[in-house]
Amino acid sequence: MKRTGKLDYLEMPASGGALDSVKAFYSAAFSWSFTDYGPSYSAFSEGLDGGFHTDSGEASSKPLPVLYSENLEETLEAVVSAGGRIVRPIFSFPGGRRFHFTDPAGNELAVWSE
Repeated sequence: MKRTGKLDYLEMPASGGALDSVKAFYSAAFSWSFTDYGPSYSAFSEGLDGGFHTDSGEASSKPLPVLYSENLEETLEAVVSAGGRIVRPIFSFPGGRRFHFTDPAGNELAVWSE
């Protein structure tokens, strides 16, 4: 199975301090469960893993598709060679490392690795 480039995670904003209400909505409507990682991030695992965030200083205001890579540096080079624009160079986060880029249409995506 192909691993590099696989859509692996989806981060979505819960702006305005709405994390608790967003969690309550998805719990009531779809029986989702959550794992909190501090006061501003809560993850879900419901088919496609993902999470909601309230940290507007660090996170996108739109949904952020996150792709997986077996070799982050090689994938970054491939993204640049294909015409992508790096908007956040490789950085560490709880769980691994990642970078963000925009595609030719202006969509922002992230790529992560362990």
